[in-house]
Amino acid sequence: MSIEWQVVGQSVRGATHERNGLPNQDAIYWLPSSGRGPSVVLTAADGHGSARYSRSHIGAALAVEKATQLTEEFLHNQANVDNLSLIKHATEEWLPRALVRNWSDAVAEDLRKDPLSPDELSLLAAEASVAYGATLLVAAVTERFLLYLQLGDGEILTVSDSGSVSRPLIKDERLFGNETTSLCAPEAWRDFRVSFQPLTQSRPALILLSTDGYPNSFRDEAGFMKVGSDLLHLVRDNGLASVNDHLKGWLRDATRAGSGDDVTLGILCSLSE
Repeated sequence: MSIEWQVVGQSVRGATHERNGLPNQDAIYWLPSSGRGPSVVLTAADGHGSARYSRSHIGAALAVEKATQLTEEFLHNQANVDNLSLIKHATEEWLPRALVRNWSDAVAEDLRKDPLSPDELSLLAAEASVAYGATLLVAAVTERFLLYLQLGDGEILTVSDSGSVSRPLIKDERLFGNETTSLCAPEAWRDFRVSFQPLTQSRPALILLSTDGYPNSFRDEAGFMKVGSDLLHLVRDNGLASVNDHLKGWLRDATRAGSGDDVTLGILCSLSE
């Protein structure tokens, strides 16, 4: 039985940002662009947004584009590799470094085209790339394995066929309040949390990627975790396309009633043929 994956997702500007005339600092991206195939890469990023990070919305957009392209290329290069332990090692050791390097190169190119203004420079006490600071979430799915990478806050959840919801990555105890690790930090690759999972038995029915504005819109963690099983029921009852049609409205409701922050949610769904 072959496995195919399908992805949908939406990002909405936070209610607070709407009131203050600020842009959406989140970004979401996936490949293939059709959102469907035996291998799919889904990424989300969240720009830090304060005055010091004046270009973090650009940093987030660059992060998802470059990370998705690099990870898709990585998957393609492993297509004929039978040794999963070698792929696991490359995922844990090579991929985080490459993700940070590609993002840094893209930021440097953006700075070359559009240098920071004197006002932007006055807010920085470090490298110019700090102005682009953002977090990053990556999920890549294939017929043989899954991989997850996370730098900074936000959430990655997996939902089993029975509706059980869990996290594939351990928590980073350094993340609390508004404190987060970032792509713009020195040696940022060291701060990635990584998980490589061979598909030897069951696979998740759903994988969810969300920026922190979404979980922060819930009263408690249990309420957010329940989203996973609720979405699985909705997908099975109404289809993934119907869920995506309503998703933007649900996220707008979440930011208005909850965090006020930008809210982004991507959903990967496994299909059997």
